[in-house]
Amino acid sequence: MKQYRKLVTPYCLWLFVLTIIPMLLIFFYAITAKGTEITTFEFTFDNFLKFFDPIFVSVLIKSLILGIITTLICFIIGYPVAYMIAKCKESTQNILILLITIPTWINLLMRIYAWSNILSNNGLINTFLNYLGFESITMMYTDFAVVIGMVYCFLPFMILPIHTSLTSMDPSLVEASMDLGASRVRSFFKVTFPLSLSGVLTGIIMVFLPAISEFVIPKMLGGGQYSLIGNFIENQFITVGNWHFGSAVSMILAVIVIVMMACLYRIEKRTNIADDDGGRGNEKRKKIS
Repeated sequence: MKQYRKLVTPYCLWLFVLTIIPMLLIFFYAITAKGTEITTFEFTFDNFLKFFDPIFVSVLIKSLILGIITTLICFIIGYPVAYMIAKCKESTQNILILLITIPTWINLLMRIYAWSNILSNNGLINTFLNYLGFESITMMYTDFAVVIGMVYCFLPFMILPIHTSLTSMDPSLVEASMDLGASRVRSFFKVTFPLSLSGVLTGIIMVFLPAISEFVIPKMLGGGQYSLIGNFIENQFITVGNWHFGSAVSMILAVIVIVMMACLYRIEKRTNIADDDGGRGNEKRKKIS
């Protein structure tokens, strides 16, 4: 046991230095303001109250809306893709998963620059439309461009956990439901989807949480005209230099994220308990029969 503690100690120290200390500094700046002298601070909660101005609340609401839209689109696209991959042979699954993860190896800025060239007024899409005789469509610096960029970047994080949950599912359960007279559609909604719900919830967490705090994609595809919560925090720290208000907004966002993760964790826990109860019931039926 002591040997394991020695191995874990460096990682704990590294975690403390890179995670705990920055969080404590953010909390300190959030509850303080500059005093009359340069080196003094005054404890106050005005930084938190300032955020509830209608302008700042609208920024948070817009970030949540775009995050929900991004997560919903990723789910609509990601679940069928993960389902089709799970139905392939194991060797084919490995190749398809590799193809999905390869784009994440490329630098994020390079991928966003590529999308800016595709969606620009003289980009690939508008060039093709002009070739067909249609007028150009303004796509850059809109909600559409921002959502497209976030869906492209976060889609693999929806596909992978769903694929994992589908491949770990016992296929005999679906066969049993069909043997009892259920159609493929009914078997999917009554057996497959409930058993893959843990992967769906994991994918929602992995997509929604970074989507609401993203600032690079809205800044590049939004042309600086977008002020989402991530851009707002970046602006307070780098441009305005108001670390106290920026820290308060970061703490508010952190609380929202923690509450959402706790709710999703409780939902996932309930689904796992229900699955365990269902499995125990099936085992009891087998023993009785």
